[in-house]
Amino acid sequence: MMTDWSSNEFASSIDLFKIDVKDLRVGMYVSKLDRPWLETNFLFQGFELKNENDVKAVQQQCDYVYIDVTKQSKTPQIYAKSTAYSKDFLEKHTPPEKRSTFAKEIKNAEYVHHKTSNLVKSFMEEVRLGKTINVELAKKAVAECVESIINAPDALMWMTQLKKRDEYTAQHSMNVCIYSIALGRHINLPIAELHHVGLCGMMHDMGKMKIPLEILNKPGKFTSEELKIMQGHTTLGWKLLMASPGMYGGAIDVAHTHHEKLDGTGYPRQLKAEQITPYARIVAIADMYDAITSDRIYQNGRTHLEAISILTKNSGSHLDSLLTIKFIECLGIYPPGSVVELNTGEVGIVVEVNPKAKIRPKIILLLDEHKQPRQERLIDLSKLDLDASGYAYSIRKIERPDTYNVDVIQYYQKGILNAAIAA
Repeated sequence: MMTDWSSNEFASSIDLFKIDVKDLRVGMYVSKLDRPWLETNFLFQGFELKNENDVKAVQQQCDYVYIDVTKQSKTPQIYAKSTAYSKDFLEKHTPPEKRSTFAKEIKNAEYVHHKTSNLVKSFMEEVRLGKTINVELAKKAVAECVESIINAPDALMWMTQLKKRDEYTAQHSMNVCIYSIALGRHINLPIAELHHVGLCGMMHDMGKMKIPLEILNKPGKFTSEELKIMQGHTTLGWKLLMASPGMYGGAIDVAHTHHEKLDGTGYPRQLKAEQITPYARIVAIADMYDAITSDRIYQNGRTHLEAISILTKNSGSHLDSLLTIKFIECLGIYPPGSVVELNTGEVGIVVEVNPKAKIRPKIILLLDEHKQPRQERLIDLSKLDLDASGYAYSIRKIERPDTYNVDVIQYYQKGILNAAIAA
C-alpha cells in the first residue's frame, strides 16, 4: 500500500514530543509551549514538572506543550487512563536489569532470530495452503525471544536490521514481535505478559496471507477496491487465529484491531480509544515503526529519527501518546544496527546502546573519512575513545545504509559483530 508516512511537522528538536496537557505527569520536562513564554507566568523557559501544582499550572495556561524525553526524571509518573496501565502498576515495578552482556548474548540472539524467522515463514506458507497455525510452536519461539530480550535487549534488537526487501511480510511480523517485547520489558511488564504481547506481535499480520499476492505485492497505489481488500487482512487474521486451536485470545483481538486509531478513524470497526486494548496499542506502535523503517516494494525505508518524528505526529490521535514516549525511550536516539556518520566523517554501525548515556553507544567503524572501507574497529563513545587527531568521537548524524553503500547483512555475514566484540 502506498502509505505516505512523511511529516513536515518536526519539533525544534528530535527529542521534543508534542503532548496534550491533560496527559502531563510529574517528572516530565516541559521544553516548549504552544504559545510564547512571555504570555505565561512561568519564570523559566524550560522546566521539570516537580509536583501536581506544576502540572495544573501548565494545564491552566496551555492546550499542548512539547516535552523533552531526554531530560525527564528517572522515574516519571507517566501513567494515564489512555494507556490502561494503572498508577499502582507502574510505581510497583522497578526497571529490569540486564541478565547478561551484549557480547555474551549475541550468539544466542543470532540463533533465536534465525530459528524464529524461519518458523514465521513456515507459518505463513501453511496459512496460504489453508492450514492453521501451530500455536505451541509459536509460543515456544516467543518464549525464546523474551528470554533473549530480558538477558540483553540490544542483541536481538540488532537482528531487526537484517532486512531483505523481498521478505518484508515475514520479517515484519518477526520485528514487530521483537519490538513489542522490548517495549513491554521497558515498561516493566511481567514475563507472562511479555509472552502474550510477543505472540500478539508475531501473529498480528497473519491475515495478509489470505490476501491475493497481486494485491499484497503491488508496487503502485491501490485502487479503492484493492485498498478495501487489503484492509480486510485484519478480519481475515481474526478468523484465522480464531480457528487455530489454543491461540491466545489477546492475539486474536490484536490481529483484528492493530489498525484501529484512538480517534475512531481506524479500521475495520472504527473503535474508539477506550475500546482498544493495551496490547493492540503496543503492537500498533511497533507495527508503524517497522513499516516506516523498512524497504518496501514501493518505497525505501526512513531513518530512525524520521520514524520517531512520524510516530510523534501520530501520537494522541492514532497511537497511545504515553506508550509512544516509552517506545522512543526504549530504542534511544541511536538504536542497535543504526548506520551513523561521526564527527570525523568516518562511518560505522551502532552495536550496543549505553543505558546511562544513550547518545554515546558502542560503534563498529567501517568506512574512513573518505567513505572507503577501513579496518573495522570497535569504539565506545561512553569512554570518550579518541580519533586520530586526539579528539573524542561523537555522532554527527544517522543515515540510511545505502547512503554510504553499506550492506548491513553483508557485514553481518562476514562476522563483523563477533570479530569486533572479540577485539
